[in-house]
Amino acid sequence: MQFHQNEVLVIGGGHAGIEAACSTATLGVPTTLVTLRKDRIGFMSCNPAIGGIAKGQLVREIDALGGRMGEAIDATGIQFRLLNSTKGPAVRSPRAQADKDLYALFMLNLLERFPNLTVIEGEVGSLKMSQNRVKGAFLVDGSFIPASSVIVTAGTFLRAVMFVGSERKEGGRRGDQASSKLSEQLLSFGIGLGRFKTGTPPRLKNSSINWSSLETQPGDLNPRPFSFFTNLKDFPKQEQISCALTYTNMKVHEIIENSLHLSPLFQGEIKGLGPRYCPSIEDKVVRFHDKERHQIFLEPEGLSTESVYVNGMSTSLPRETQEKFFREIPGLEACEFLQFGYAVEYDYILSHQLSRSLELDSFDGLFFAGQVNGTSGYEEAAAQGLGAGINAALRSLKKPPFSLTRTNSYIGVLIDDLIIKGTSEPYRMFTSRAEHRLYLRSDNADQRLCPISHELGLLSEEKWEKFQRNQEERQKIRKTLEENYLFHVEQDQKWLKSLHSTPLLNKTSFKEILKRPEIRIQDLLFKQDPSLSESPEVETVEIEIKYEGYLEKERKLIEKADRQLRLKIPKEFNYRAVSGLSHEIIEKLESFKPDGILEASRISGVTPAAIAILSLFLIKKTPQEPNKRELRKQIKRKLLDKINYESSRN
Repeated sequence: MQFHQNEVLVIGGGHAGIEAACSTATLGVPTTLVTLRKDRIGFMSCNPAIGGIAKGQLVREIDALGGRMGEAIDATGIQFRLLNSTKGPAVRSPRAQADKDLYALFMLNLLERFPNLTVIEGEVGSLKMSQNRVKGAFLVDGSFIPASSVIVTAGTFLRAVMFVGSERKEGGRRGDQASSKLSEQLLSFGIGLGRFKTGTPPRLKNSSINWSSLETQPGDLNPRPFSFFTNLKDFPKQEQISCALTYTNMKVHEIIENSLHLSPLFQGEIKGLGPRYCPSIEDKVVRFHDKERHQIFLEPEGLSTESVYVNGMSTSLPRETQEKFFREIPGLEACEFLQFGYAVEYDYILSHQLSRSLELDSFDGLFFAGQVNGTSGYEEAAAQGLGAGINAALRSLKKPPFSLTRTNSYIGVLIDDLIIKGTSEPYRMFTSRAEHRLYLRSDNADQRLCPISHELGLLSEEKWEKFQRNQEERQKIRKTLEENYLFHVEQDQKWLKSLHSTPLLNKTSFKEILKRPEIRIQDLLFKQDPSLSESPEVETVEIEIKYEGYLEKERKLIEKADRQLRLKIPKEFNYRAVSGLSHEIIEKLESFKPDGILEASRISGVTPAAIAILSLFLIKKTPQEPNKRELRKQIKRKLLDKINYESSRN
């Protein structure tokens, strides 16, 4: 088969591949996506859910940048919940169960009608390289797909092996083959690979579960969509369902402990590290030996399937062992297995070899995104796919690369962590990884990123107009709060007392009243304009007012970090010319090649004193502009004080 020249080739049709292909095609760059099977595009290999703690923030950011994950889950979600709803706004995160089959179908239909995008079935056998520059890829049938940029989103398929007890079979997931030839070629190029492990729990037959004996887990009564552009009048689109909660017990633990000799993980057959925050049940039983039970969520995988996902019970023990201990779990005494749990061991790219654009440092035009970079989760994969796709397109358009930062997005935190810190286990996003999480909330991702997306050309005019209308709505709500008052009259005092709030001494604006923790914005707006109280924009306005002082401190910290970020380090910088840096620190800096001072400061082992010395050296060597001289003098004085302080301590 002959293929015409493409600007971008995307290898893999998972969550990273989808966002990569859609972003390049949206920017007008001819793109081909090659996948082993079209019916597995957007397939949820593990949990049929999108979002979660910090992951929900990622999905909202993907949506604000013109990505597709948010609209896909809004169209196919069968249960929506806001996690941590009673906690602070920094840790609130949306999550939704998907109808697994509908989600994959939505993504396939999206890609097949997408302008500038061609989807083909095939297996990539090798890449074509010329003088450290990618030229395209050969399929195993001998076909060649020419491309000036290639984005590898191979997920868990590189030299992948599946394990169930003593059974061992090549494959990246059940029903799909592994990709060994590509992995071998990457090694031959001198690209560093590591080995990780992931796993999935069994799927049970819905009608075999005793649901009446279990604790019901319903969704939110008034669910909110993921996408900022979803029409609320037509949401949710699907019938909403409940999940259920049960627990393991000591009998289950005893069976597992007595079967550890049958586990490929504990027998050393699996060498790769698994995700610490999503361990197998055998791992949990061993690591938390004194715990009498572990939580299990039973999550239906769709409206028209009998399959139920058993969240919290990932395992690679033999089939007969799985049957034995599952039937000791309350509600599962008569359970029937549709699929047994298994583990997958696979190759991944050592991520410090990538630039911030997710292009491999040593090969022009070769990008990597998703689980192949050592991450776990659909959301982390999609975020990287979007970033790699944008940069592959910009490369074709002869434009500078694009990157987000830790100060404006969780996506920036994710990529920064991968490039600078690397990962010794499958990387999972948490709110604790973001220094500015009060600012990087799920509710304001559109404010942070839609202007960037629109400037890049990723956001349609229709979506941009919707964003502007949302902003106008927020301003209207804020104005209502600023221009209306409560008075120290009996009626208002009585109303405050009913909300367990202290009486007024003076005339007070709604905005000032809202700063009281017991007062909700809906209570105030309903008094003045009931229609505004139902607006989806009230959440952001309430947070901005209630946390005004904290957010102002956050903004100052972000401004400081951004100033540091602007102090760049040239690509071929000679660290050995900087007097005062130790050999160990020089070697670390030469190995990681940070773009700037902020990146250098995050490298493990690079001390504050070393950063101060390096910053001072860069300031001296950077040509000074007249309007920046005073600022540079101030920075220089502060750095000298820091060096003197560090020296006095040593």
